[in-house]
Amino acid sequence: MSDKSVEASNSKTCPIRAERPSSRRLQGSQKTLGTGMTIERFLPTKQLRMIGAWAFLDHIGPADISQSEGVQVGPHPHTGLQTFTWMIEGELLHRDSLGYEQLIRPGQVNLMTAGRGISHSEESPLERPAEFHGAQLWIALPEQYRFIAPAFEHFPSLPKTNIAGLEITVIAGDAFGLSAPAKFYSPLMAADCVALDSQLAVLALKPEFEYGVLVLEGSINIAGEKLDSTELLYLSCGRESIEITANKSSRFLLIGGEPFKEDILMWWNFIGRSKAEISGFVADWNAGESKDFGKVEGYPGESLSAPVPPWG
Repeated sequence: MSDKSVEASNSKTCPIRAERPSSRRLQGSQKTLGTGMTIERFLPTKQLRMIGAWAFLDHIGPADISQSEGVQVGPHPHTGLQTFTWMIEGELLHRDSLGYEQLIRPGQVNLMTAGRGISHSEESPLERPAEFHGAQLWIALPEQYRFIAPAFEHFPSLPKTNIAGLEITVIAGDAFGLSAPAKFYSPLMAADCVALDSQLAVLALKPEFEYGVLVLEGSINIAGEKLDSTELLYLSCGRESIEITANKSSRFLLIGGEPFKEDILMWWNFIGRSKAEISGFVADWNAGESKDFGKVEGYPGESLSAPVPPWG
């Protein structure tokens, strides 16, 4: 997705993230999505740019969109990343410059690989459920893969397991003995966890991964600390497990990955490596001259313009 906010981020190169504290609670910030839906952004922030290769995390909803246009985000470009959409409630229609048109429903994942360049739009269908709830994340592509051909995949079903009353859906990577089907280019994972009962669950972690925990509904306790949907909890490398007690019907997202070893520069919907490169992406998109971005057909509205970065 895209929004009207503009933020540049430059991560420090540190393979083991030794400069980071063992844990940190981070507040989200409210942003406006498309035609007016308010979302909560947890990555990137000034305190934390990435968790593994995960470079962007929006929590969207829960919201009642029965009396509004819902999500309406006009065609916009991406480079150097993968967009990852996880739907919890409602429906969202994806269109892209490769010609894909895909409706995503609860329990499904859309994965779009931008590579050297792609454009897409997202919209709430005219006939749709009233409730809307989901998460969208971006994954930075390593140098050797960031100019690969763009692609789109839809995954209607994901593997599930139950651990001590937590219904866990592995939506990305390998975790808890399960493997999600999507292809990624860095070691990472993501899981959606719903508490069927309120009891202690011990979840196995990979010591080489750093992790983030975001409550999507309700509240949970991690090592005696209460966490709700207003904060993202960062956990550094070196952990083999975490103890979690989630109130019944609470839901949280667990993401993780090996610390990203490269510097990245993010501006608007682009991930690159230098200011000159980003400026080129902006100029090409706004001029409509780049064949890499293509054209989105069928969206009933205008394309978005890329904001000019502060370095010109």
